[in-house]
Amino acid sequence: MAWPRLPGRARLPYSSTVTDRRPPLRTSTWPRRAAVAAALALLLATGCSREDEPAPEADTGSGELRGDGSVTISGDDRLAGSLTWRAPRVELGEGEDALAAALARAELALEAGDLDAGADSAIPLYQAVLDQEPDHAGAREGLDRAFARLLSQGREALADAGDDDAALRRAREVAAVARSLRPGDEAVGEYLAGVDRADEMAEINRAAEKELREGRLGESGGGALAQVRRALAIDEAQPRALQIRAAIESAMIRRAEDAAAKGGFEDAGTWLDHAEGVRDGVETVADARSRLDTERRRWILRLRDEGIAALPGADGIERARSVLARMLVLAEPGNAAVIELRERIDLAVHYGAFRPGQRFTDAAAGGRGPQMVVVPHGGFGMGAVDGDRDADDNERPRRNLRFDRGFALSLNEITVGEFRRFVEATGYRSRAERRSFSMAYDERSGNFVRRSNVDWRSDFSGAPAAANLPVVHVSARDAQAYVDWLAEVSGERYRLPSEAEFEYALRAGGQGRYPWGDGEPPERAGNLTGGKDRSPGGRGWSNAFADYDDGHWGPAPVGSFTPNAFGLHDLEGNVSEWVADCWHDSYRRAPDSGTAWVNPGCRMQVVRGGAWASSPPQTRSSWRAPSPVDNTNARVGFRVARDI
Repeated sequence: MAWPRLPGRARLPYSSTVTDRRPPLRTSTWPRRAAVAAALALLLATGCSREDEPAPEADTGSGELRGDGSVTISGDDRLAGSLTWRAPRVELGEGEDALAAALARAELALEAGDLDAGADSAIPLYQAVLDQEPDHAGAREGLDRAFARLLSQGREALADAGDDDAALRRAREVAAVARSLRPGDEAVGEYLAGVDRADEMAEINRAAEKELREGRLGESGGGALAQVRRALAIDEAQPRALQIRAAIESAMIRRAEDAAAKGGFEDAGTWLDHAEGVRDGVETVADARSRLDTERRRWILRLRDEGIAALPGADGIERARSVLARMLVLAEPGNAAVIELRERIDLAVHYGAFRPGQRFTDAAAGGRGPQMVVVPHGGFGMGAVDGDRDADDNERPRRNLRFDRGFALSLNEITVGEFRRFVEATGYRSRAERRSFSMAYDERSGNFVRRSNVDWRSDFSGAPAAANLPVVHVSARDAQAYVDWLAEVSGERYRLPSEAEFEYALRAGGQGRYPWGDGEPPERAGNLTGGKDRSPGGRGWSNAFADYDDGHWGPAPVGSFTPNAFGLHDLEGNVSEWVADCWHDSYRRAPDSGTAWVNPGCRMQVVRGGAWASSPPQTRSSWRAPSPVDNTNARVGFRVARDI
């Protein structure tokens, strides 16, 4: 096997016959090697004597020429032993028998592979015989065989020298012996070139390992990666360098995983990009990317849960938004967890802990309050639509309002049973009770008349009312007393709805003349004045929706008709309802927020929504009417609102 010359060396330290004029590769170690080479040249000039002749001292830099004729290396090169070989002194004795015995011992050593280590090794024994008989053919032939075996051992050691420091030491020992015995031999020169290359590779690999141990991987240049690339430029299949390169890649992947474990996926990606450039044609980095992608998804899900858990807190929305921002850095577009948290934040902004359309009740005075429905946030046009021939000036100017946060309205009008709980809990006496009358329907005349002993316990005609009927014969102040009590016993912010909230909920996303749109009401739209309605005495309405029949004369039990798009019952009919606003004869200067327009001490309050006895114009979405705050009758009740 012919060993290629190592490129880039001015002189090989093991040979005085191989030269190269190109600049050295290992500039940092060249002064030491040059000094060693100089010492070797001096030894060769003296014939490499085995006698204990004193040698002149020389300044060898990092090498030292000793008096015994050997050159040793100073510094931190732990693998370097003697660079020249000094044959062990062999005592043969006198006579032919002594020579024969020496040759026999040499043959046994040669068969055992003991070539150069000591006085009983093959090469020293053969040399000793030749020193006595230079023409001894057997000794010459044996020395040739031993030398060939020596080079074979050296080449075997060189094959393992890239990964085994002991093998490199043996290769160097063989080099020293071979150079001392036959410095001009071409096979020796080739072998010495291989040893020098192995030494060069070992030194580069040691430097790479040191950089790796100290954490200088070389992702930005230099470091362990640069050393490995030097080694592989010399021998692209060198096992130790390939192992170090794989270790560098693994270290970069570990750094990526460590960054990912702390949520630093941007840094993790950067480290994987570095790792991807270390080796070609392997799936290691792709596998690591897959693992990190799984970990990234876990982080996104953990962050989602963290954001959702933060929402109920005092500063929960801001904390959740901060978490969402972190998720957006990690997640791909359209990530389901990101969408979920964003929706949860939007819901919290607009609804707190609720959901649009959600039904709920609050604990109140040992029982439950009225069933509530969450009205979705949004905007609408408030007031009469253009071209509405029945609209009054007090329904204008039409204006656009928006509710950025949802609110809750009671599913139905407050019932007689619900109002009774309030009265029994507080001993409250309503306005009609205190003055002993209210306005009730009179079947004989077909009109509303003042009737004594009628109050909240009474139905539209003054008879005892069922518990599931909407409470009537209550004033605006009675309604306010109820919501004040409900707010106190529930601990929640109950109130009368504002006029804007009522119309927004009544329209439920529509912008027509009526809550259901334009034209006649659909079947089961609500308790309205229908042309087919009949009183107990057979009366009908003179001004009604001609072909409509709801089956009731007077208020119906709450929830008897189809709910609107927001899930609310009876806003368009059954009974008209008190709202919180004081009466104003137009919407000029009305609040832009949609809150109630209240003047302290006002005596007139707003009534909204059609009733069982309202004409079609009074059933329009924009219809509104003033009423004294102490007024009570069989057509007006109320429902409650709650902030969320």
